[in-house]
Amino acid sequence: MLGGFGLCGIPENLIAALVRKRVRGLHTISNNMGVDGFGMGLMLEAGMIESHVGSYVGENKLLESLVVADKLKVTLVPQGTLAERIRAGGAGIPAFYTPTGVGTVVAEGKEVREFDGRQYLLERALKADFALVKAWKGDESGNLVYRKTARNFNPVMATAAAVTIAEVEQLLRTGQIAPEQIDTPGIYVKAIVQGENYERRIERRVVRKQAL
Repeated sequence: MLGGFGLCGIPENLIAALVRKRVRGLHTISNNMGVDGFGMGLMLEAGMIESHVGSYVGENKLLESLVVADKLKVTLVPQGTLAERIRAGGAGIPAFYTPTGVGTVVAEGKEVREFDGRQYLLERALKADFALVKAWKGDESGNLVYRKTARNFNPVMATAAAVTIAEVEQLLRTGQIAPEQIDTPGIYVKAIVQGENYERRIERRVVRKQAL
């Protein structure tokens, strides 16, 4: 699992380190697949990914070409369902019912049950061997604080993996983060590293024209 929403809140330095190691045959879970030349796009270009589960892939042309050529297996999941499947995995909930996707291709091969006159799909929880997450602050005990959009997928992924590695912008001493500010308790984090040289890119920059 790799945290982030689009290019916001992604573990830039951990991804770069993973690319340097040239790990192969990865089965990844992420909100998106980055863009060409950045984020998870670098992993894709290095031929590291065998299959991917995500909710949005529209910004990566290489991904599109690989899927069309049947060289990469991609499973698309509605974004809310993806987040809840990951949250369920971290909470020890094996499956849950949701109305999202009923009557669409998302429902193919899945159990459908009716509750109170409405149909629901059974969705299985998602877990992973490793989660790479990005936080704004972290302390030496692994307690994490996220900032703004980085709260979307990073917190739930941190709980849903056997080994969670956290990348933080600010690494503090234990006790420097007030308990009520902690988003992810350190018990979920196996390793923590301070990142550097963040680009903080976005997919597309759109600027409103100034009124004359």
